[in-house]
Amino acid sequence: MEFSLSDDLIELKKQTERFVRNRVLPFENDPRQTAHGPHEELRSELVALGREAGLLSPHVGRDWGGLGLDHRGKAVIFEAAGYSPLGPVALNCFAPDEGNMHLLEEVGEQRQKEEWLRPMAAGQIRSCFMMTEPAPGAGADPSMLLTTARRDGEEFVIDGRKWLITGAVGAELGIVMARNESDIDGPAGATMFLTPMSAPGIHIERVLDTLDQYMTGGHAVVRLDGLRVHESAVLGRVGEGFRYAQVRLAPARLTHCMRWLGAARRAHDIATDYSIKRTAFGRPIGEHEGVGFMLADNEMDIHQCRLVIWHTAWVLDQGERGRHESSMAKVICSEAIWRVVDRSMQILGGLGITDDTIVARLFREVRPFRIYDGPSEVHRWSIARQVLRNAGAH
Repeated sequence: MEFSLSDDLIELKKQTERFVRNRVLPFENDPRQTAHGPHEELRSELVALGREAGLLSPHVGRDWGGLGLDHRGKAVIFEAAGYSPLGPVALNCFAPDEGNMHLLEEVGEQRQKEEWLRPMAAGQIRSCFMMTEPAPGAGADPSMLLTTARRDGEEFVIDGRKWLITGAVGAELGIVMARNESDIDGPAGATMFLTPMSAPGIHIERVLDTLDQYMTGGHAVVRLDGLRVHESAVLGRVGEGFRYAQVRLAPARLTHCMRWLGAARRAHDIATDYSIKRTAFGRPIGEHEGVGFMLADNEMDIHQCRLVIWHTAWVLDQGERGRHESSMAKVICSEAIWRVVDRSMQILGGLGITDDTIVARLFREVRPFRIYDGPSEVHRWSIARQVLRNAGAH
């Protein structure tokens, strides 16, 4: 593995860090930051700044308007962007759009990329990914998918209910996962469909009040009632939806790790600065072992996360699926990042539970990371199955 950075990537990292500190951090107390994410006006203003800085969509190929970074390049730039929760918004590399752009670039036809990927990469439109369903439908177990797609001539008719759909409010594109019967274009299974969110049959029932508040559009409950989608809007092949979900989810788990690592580093920096300036019992609190050891543990967790992310990015850059590695990275990083932010809050004491610093907000943001894109327990179960299979092979 090669851990050194090219001169170009080092310069891009510095540029991103300067941009986030100088241009993005001042927006963190903007009143247009709502309980359901940045208002569209704020998002557009941040994206315009990212575009002006030449940093927009670092994950998308140059042919489609991005910077064309590989996974290791993304690891560096996404961490730098994540130093502020609004940094990935400004760089147009936040979920769910980042994962959807990757999926479209990998699976979409040329005309679909022109219609949807190009304006998404330019930050002109947003999207959502509609797979998760309320119980007893698909959640951590996608095989429980209940939404159906029934062929009717050249169209599919989609019915079902989705929930925790990030960014549905204000999105122009929806990627819908639905179960289909055996079809002339493919086997029975799950299929992904591209649809304008303005299409008849899509009903946003409500926006959920959630712990996290930085994803544009929040998280919604969406009902699909007789949604008609032309067969030309099938993403990839009929019946291959579960396979394409892994094309999207394995890298998306890792990019979450990258972004939230930047947030953990921000919380750690704030706690470190406080531990130098705040005194108790005759000396700076960082010189007391109770605080100093927490800072040391933060430093080790951040270092471990960065190594895990880099290793997994390297695996993906070799053209491997990296599903097993991304599951391990997701568990390791989501839990380590949570520990870092939690310790940072503890170091800050009473200040940590206020919004006078951003640590309390980061605390709320990183806790759900242990749940979305597969809870830690499901990934551990999957990893254990792989361990047992490997042992049986020997």
